[in-house]
Amino acid sequence: MQLTVAVYRMTQNFPPEELYGLTSQIRRSAVSIPSNIAEGQGRLNTGEFRQFLGVARGSNCESQTQLEIARALRLGDVKLIDEAEVLSHEVGKMLFVLLKSLKTTQH
Repeated sequence: MQLTVAVYRMTQNFPPEELYGLTSQIRRSAVSIPSNIAEGQGRLNTGEFRQFLGVARGSNCESQTQLEIARALRLGDVKLIDEAEVLSHEVGKMLFVLLKSLKTTQH
């Protein structure tokens, strides 16, 4: 959720013409990450949880791409983009480890 908050803070000062473009897209992908983790946790079996974690991982990769686009277009504060990127990479590591641990518990 820290990543989502960081993305919202980062996009607050994006140009108004990006409201329905990159601002909306990056916010939706960032919100999708913790939302899918929570939904998967609420499911009845490990297989479904893993599936939702996979969706969260995909949304995290999508967010990383959008952060790179924001940087390339010089949108927003570079420090806030850096903060969001660091958090996104940390989330990616956590998802990887969690997925790996769930895979080993299934066997």
